[in-house]
Amino acid sequence: MKSINIKDKFSKFDKNWHPHQIAVVDNMQVILAKLKGEFVWHIHDDEDELFQVIKGTLYMQFRDRTEVVNEGEIIVVPKGVEHNPFTKNDEEVHVLLFEKLDTAHTGKVKHEKTQTHFPKI
Repeated sequence: MKSINIKDKFSKFDKNWHPHQIAVVDNMQVILAKLKGEFVWHIHDDEDELFQVIKGTLYMQFRDRTEVVNEGEIIVVPKGVEHNPFTKNDEEVHVLLFEKLDTAHTGKVKHEKTQTHFPKI
């Protein structure tokens, strides 16, 4: 039971689209990621995802619209909703995610950006 300095944790990695686990709460994980550019369209059939923008502006694309998520804001993507997070103008965006431990990074989609291991930092 120690406090976690999120800013310090972000300083421990540079790779974009590669989540790192910082805590576990019951069967949920708290992960940090640096995002830059476009990700990949995907869906989580059985899990919701919560994104909190720590730094920058995240764009969450859905098939019918795009939501802008500013620094200090959150967005919850409900299970079963196809989505594609991205950033604009070469901006690196820092996000905190809260999701189930068994959530697949890109759902059933296999892509070069898909990660199967989230290092613990």
